[in-house]
Amino acid sequence: MDSLITAAALALAAGDPLGALDRIALREDAPALALRGIAMAQLGDLDRAKLLLRRAVRGFGPKEAVARARCIVAEAEIALVSRDLGWPAKALDAARATLEKHGDRLNAAHAGHLEVRRLLLIGRLDEAEFVLAGLDPGPLPPASRAAHELAVAGIAMRRLKTRKARTALEWARHAARQAGIPGLMAEVDSAFLALETPAARLIAQGEERPLLLEEVEALQASPALVVDTFRYAARKQETTVSLATRPVLFALARALAEAWPGDVPRATLIARAFGGKHADESHRARLRVEIGRLRAELRTLADIGATKRGFALAPRHAGEVVVLARPIEERHATVLAFLADGESWASSARALALGAGQRSVQRALEQLAEAGKVQSFGDGRARRWMTPPVAGFTTTLLLPAPLPTG
Repeated sequence: MDSLITAAALALAAGDPLGALDRIALREDAPALALRGIAMAQLGDLDRAKLLLRRAVRGFGPKEAVARARCIVAEAEIALVSRDLGWPAKALDAARATLEKHGDRLNAAHAGHLEVRRLLLIGRLDEAEFVLAGLDPGPLPPASRAAHELAVAGIAMRRLKTRKARTALEWARHAARQAGIPGLMAEVDSAFLALETPAARLIAQGEERPLLLEEVEALQASPALVVDTFRYAARKQETTVSLATRPVLFALARALAEAWPGDVPRATLIARAFGGKHADESHRARLRVEIGRLRAELRTLADIGATKRGFALAPRHAGEVVVLARPIEERHATVLAFLADGESWASSARALALGAGQRSVQRALEQLAEAGKVQSFGDGRARRWMTPPVAGFTTTLLLPAPLPTG
């Protein structure tokens, strides 16, 4: 490797893509193409970066397996930033195996961190933890150590383990400062912001207040009966009753929980659950049936008693009843949560992350665009969607993952 290639590589490692391009911008050999691709990726020209990296892969000979593997890892990182979640993960696994076989532990660890970030995006936390457990952060340089701790913090926040997340972010901040890379320090600061801004709203006894992630964690462990609008469930510590497939029952449960310890008039329950503006005898009969079904579902957590005006919730062995509400009351809040990272997403990638049909995601995006909440650019398969972050809230709880029960 000649001195210009070495100097360009060191500049890229220090987060100085312009310094790297000063040395190799006019060269067309495979190592220079690879470094130019990485530099263009750091500058934000991802399309040009992908072309350069693919040219570099073709330029490396069959005996240069490590160099080809490094290019594949760089292309995988571009795919992740571009939210191209359909990029072949097997190619990254093969590249990582090649790097480990040839002793390039640093780039092998980087490939592992990319896989963890991808798994986090699609809510596969168990798999992300498994991959992360196989990565030893001890010998990593500061920049890679910061990436490792960011992955640890990301999983911990999704698991609602805020103390572990905060500790990991402190390590990440220290490592990022050692590395001296401004973009990395900004990423750590952004992760800290998720711990320091409201993630949900608490509705109890007719009052409402915002909750931080650590307060949500404390609520999960408290003896309160929680009606959870994120997972459409009622829970008390480790006991959970899912109402995700029973929207009418969940609407009734939420209305009763919001009014606790008071009751809710029958007309209000009919309006909340059925959308009926004028309650007639058929509505009241249906309400009695649905209340009976809800009473059966919640029998281990609470009873529902009739009053002169309507119905009231009576928790069993719980100190209070609260509603854990979403930070924004938006039908497509989960779709907005993915866009809140400031990156541009294809509808196919968002469907993969949500585990939903692409057409349903496209309809949601079109409705959000009509409301002025998202914007798109490009056409056809190149169309991308984005929006600024939701002001004043972190969307951690809206992302797909099983919410802890206690």
